[in-house]
Amino acid sequence: MEQYIIKGGNPLVGEVVIGGAKNAALGILAAAIMSDEPVLISNLPDVNDVNVLLEAIAETGAVVERKNRHTALLNGRTIGSYVVNNNFIKKMRASYYLLGAMLGKYHHAEVALPGGCNIGSRPIDQHLKGFRALGATGKIQNGMIVVDAKRLVGARIYFDKVSVGATINVMLAACLAEGRTVMENVAKEPHVVDVANLLNSMGANIRGAGTDVIRITGVKSLHGADYSVIPDQIEAGTFMFAAAATRGDITVKNVIPKHLDCLTSKLREIGCEVSEFDDAVRVVCKKRLHSTSVNTMPYPGFPTDMQPQMSVILALAQGTSVVTESIFENRFRYVDELTRMGALIQVEGNIAIINGISQFSGTQVAVPDLRAGAALVIAAMAADGVSTLEDIEYIKRGYEDFAEKLVSLGGIIEIVETEKEIQKFRLKVGCV
Repeated sequence: MEQYIIKGGNPLVGEVVIGGAKNAALGILAAAIMSDEPVLISNLPDVNDVNVLLEAIAETGAVVERKNRHTALLNGRTIGSYVVNNNFIKKMRASYYLLGAMLGKYHHAEVALPGGCNIGSRPIDQHLKGFRALGATGKIQNGMIVVDAKRLVGARIYFDKVSVGATINVMLAACLAEGRTVMENVAKEPHVVDVANLLNSMGANIRGAGTDVIRITGVKSLHGADYSVIPDQIEAGTFMFAAAATRGDITVKNVIPKHLDCLTSKLREIGCEVSEFDDAVRVVCKKRLHSTSVNTMPYPGFPTDMQPQMSVILALAQGTSVVTESIFENRFRYVDELTRMGALIQVEGNIAIINGISQFSGTQVAVPDLRAGAALVIAAMAADGVSTLEDIEYIKRGYEDFAEKLVSLGGIIEIVETEKEIQKFRLKVGCV
């Protein structure tokens, strides 16, 4: 089993280029099969979730041609199966986007119940509510989500809670429904806007993405397009926070600074220097940072996907910080692992009270989920001594070349599989 082994204590310094947004790419790939013409998608991140979804799409009979590591050509004209049920797709959350795509195009879809990281309850009730409003039936049967419709007709849909997944999924189906659909209380995340922009480039008529209300006028069919995925705001934020935790100086390139506003404001608030450019952000940390309060919220609020990374910084900051997790109830599963490194964190329900310490100590920890995994890597980079991280397959779901990028910034990290490789690393870095 692969592990990361990390020698901490080096400030991370340099430039890093951010890849395409995983969360946008997954919705975009599902949307691409709704056309019977070629759709060329570029700036795809080469991560496990994207590769598994491409494999699942190919199994439906669609054309999936990898042009290079970050570009794929898709064509839904040859789809022969509306059932998606391979073993890998069950492990990823965004497999459900194929429901909306195939329901809109074929009026029928069956997709295995999705998995993903165990960070809390993520029901699909709002997805099914939206599909039913458009005229479909939806049920869970034998571990599959089955949706079906004789015809789809536009409707007014008010979501009971803000959900990125439900917003994208219902938007996919509605763009080929008859008439007009109005979706209210929708998610406003950049990847929602990105999926809407792709659909519009394919001939859809979607207005209001990025606001509280999305208005869709259905069209009869979608055509081909060439489209580039937006940069990944969470990958960008992870490296920005790595600079803060290690007292480094990192410039993240190929980003949209506006998407990072809530992160840059928090970094400035706790004592970092942050400079913004047209397509880059530089974070410099020259001193010990100070405490603050953080409350995760839907975009444009502080993202839940950056909460573990923020907690790592605050665990090293001077004073007492309070982090409130308003999105997922199991998002603090990493705290036990961070405590093994010396952190002083007390969790009470959805609130973590963090008393800052001066430095972490390297040790062996296990990765509980994708974003917590990235946070534990940052903690290990800031720690005194050597750390090993197990279950790094979670991290590979959402970060491309994570170790390699950290090495380019001066981090000391390797992927190892055996005890012999671990001992060899320890000898090399002088920590036996």
